[in-house]
Amino acid sequence: MDVSFCIVNTNGGELLTRCLDAIERTTTARLEYEILVLDNASDDDSVERVRRTGARLVALDRRAGKAANDSRLLREARGRYALLLNEDSELLPDAVEALVAALDDDPRAAAAGARLLNAGGVAQPCAWRFTSVATAFAGALWLHRVFTVQSKGNATRRVDWAQSAALLVRTEAANAIGNLDEDFFVYGDEVDFCKRLADAGGHTLYVPAARAYHREGLSHGASARRRIVEFHRGRDLYMRKHHGRMAAMAVRALVCLTYLERAAASTVVRRHSPGRFLIHARAALAPWHSGEGLREAAATYNSALEGSLN
Repeated sequence: MDVSFCIVNTNGGELLTRCLDAIERTTTARLEYEILVLDNASDDDSVERVRRTGARLVALDRRAGKAANDSRLLREARGRYALLLNEDSELLPDAVEALVAALDDDPRAAAAGARLLNAGGVAQPCAWRFTSVATAFAGALWLHRVFTVQSKGNATRRVDWAQSAALLVRTEAANAIGNLDEDFFVYGDEVDFCKRLADAGGHTLYVPAARAYHREGLSHGASARRRIVEFHRGRDLYMRKHHGRMAAMAVRALVCLTYLERAAASTVVRRHSPGRFLIHARAALAPWHSGEGLREAAATYNSALEGSLN
């Protein structure tokens, strides 16, 4: 088995169907593959959509975090490579072959990330330096895209970490380090995963020849606030785990400053809402005391589900 496609889905609906269709449409007969879909207790018709395909389904009856779900699929994958995909990712022609070729050509690489495009086809930052005090300081100086973003150019290059919306990993290497750290609910898990792969001797590649849409159908309102909280929690957990408490506190302050600067600038430029930047600033400074995140939303959903079954 060459590739195990590993998709975690929560209420993906039509986006999930497009993701699955793209796999079948773009993967050539030269590769032997399987498709695994972990459904994260969806309450839409996602499970029925998967059952109409040839994909192997893992259907949860309680919602879990992204890191735990990706790890479950990595343990079950039979391919020498596992391609982690979001339900809102859509592979373009030759993407899988380009990722496989990159890892075949570099035996010391443990992971390879695709070039991610938004819904309009514009390339988005999708590979970065590992989070540190230096990257936070660069952000405060408005040098983030210059210093931290590594998804640049048209040649395959070594990077610190790449986004798991379309990330091919050596299954053996992932399993050897225990896959993703399930202390991360969502966000920060990819950074930690690539860092631990690197510490074990396997670096990450950015492969711009491999392209995929990442539609990022993020919600607004209360759900968006929870995502922001969880985003900053993930970074703080990574910093405390790999750099210690004092470095984590420094990053909190620097990132908060960065968002305060953006909020001030947005009152003049008016391209973005100052209010959203202020929510980020608060969550950056006090990530564990800024309201509920996605893990609390999942816990509430699970409790309501258990109550309905009793």
